[in-house]
Amino acid sequence: MAEPAISAGQVSSANQSGTPAYTKALTLLASLFFMWGFITVINNTLLPHLRSVFELNYTQTTLIESVWFIAYFVASIPSAKLIERIGYQKALVTGLLIMAAGAMGMTLAASLPSYYVTLVMLFVIASGITLLQVAANPYVAVIGSPETASSRLNLVQAMNSAGTMFAPIFGAYLILGRTKGGTSEAGTVLTQAERLADAQSTILPYAMVAVALVILAIIIARFPLPSIGSATSRASKEERKKHSLWKHRNLVFGVPAIFIYLIAEIGVANLFVNFVAQPDIAGLTFEKAGHYLTFLWGGMMVGRFVGSAIMMRVRAETVLAAFSIGAFLVMLVTVFTSGPMAMWALILVGFFHSIMFPTIFTLGIRGLGPLTEEGSGLLIMAIAGGALVVVQGWMADIYGLQLSFLLTAACELYVLFYALWGSKVTNPLSMPTAEDDDKGERAATVQPAAS
Repeated sequence: MAEPAISAGQVSSANQSGTPAYTKALTLLASLFFMWGFITVINNTLLPHLRSVFELNYTQTTLIESVWFIAYFVASIPSAKLIERIGYQKALVTGLLIMAAGAMGMTLAASLPSYYVTLVMLFVIASGITLLQVAANPYVAVIGSPETASSRLNLVQAMNSAGTMFAPIFGAYLILGRTKGGTSEAGTVLTQAERLADAQSTILPYAMVAVALVILAIIIARFPLPSIGSATSRASKEERKKHSLWKHRNLVFGVPAIFIYLIAEIGVANLFVNFVAQPDIAGLTFEKAGHYLTFLWGGMMVGRFVGSAIMMRVRAETVLAAFSIGAFLVMLVTVFTSGPMAMWALILVGFFHSIMFPTIFTLGIRGLGPLTEEGSGLLIMAIAGGALVVVQGWMADIYGLQLSFLLTAACELYVLFYALWGSKVTNPLSMPTAEDDDKGERAATVQPAAS
């Protein structure tokens, strides 16, 4: 899933000595990135399960993921204020405990069972993850040398990708594999007793998740996390007043690019299992289809490495354009073919989606100078676009699941437009130095990848 950008200043002198004093802390924090990647992607196997248990249409199914992203949008600013009040370490512990409470709430929702209680508890879990993201990213960036900040973030985000790859296997075995709906062919009608038994199958996996989160919270609460030193610097208010965000084309068109891209990414991930299970595609059970979801997320991880290597020699705009064209073409294959070809085309879109969020974000803040922080905030708020996956659910109900992926194809075309024209920098500004702002240090922008 996507993560917030931060502006990190210099670290405390204790951590600039070059000693690996922060290595143990970094290893521990990597577990946080794994956990929220893991729990976020469990949703992708949970959705077909809930669709079967509660007899949901596609609109109601995708509303579950919309609630997840609404929580991300709502909780981001309160999370920042909470961190300012209680500090990073207590915020990390609080985020984990909120997630644990939501996971235990999911066992209650399964016992009832209740669709609406499920929505509330997923909102709680997502709020806890948001707090972790807002707290963990800046902490990881500043506990070591500024020169290796990007390396540290990439390292822990690799653990996030590991979580997203492992979660479908966990969900397929412990959720879909233990249910009548998950092990039956698509279209099988379940009795009331079978739906109740299927609903209660989520009690064990979510109880396991809750216990793991509480243990991790206790470890972090007792761990002597190193101080991150002084706060990050900001451009002065007077300096920012001289400029306008709306004069920067790359930002103005970058915000909707992030918003629209998230619709595509989340729509593919959420509806993947249902699509692959269709008789004219692969005809798999939900359990077996869940295993193939691992290839989708694995393709995104591979794409990040490949795209990063290519961008060392080729302009980011050009690479983004090429990947968006590739994504558009494989989505057309997904929509207008059938059988294994359609399934593998949908899997392949994960590779082409891989670089989109980080590249759009980087292009969006380019040339903003003292407005970089505000521009970053707008791009992060645009992540809420994932909530509009419900639009694809509505299209699937009316026009069919396969045709609904035309919406994804249209999203790829906007990304192509952004790469070719919208990302061009207008009115570039310079980043202020320490001499320009007596209160601040020279800021370094750190941009994490999507999850």
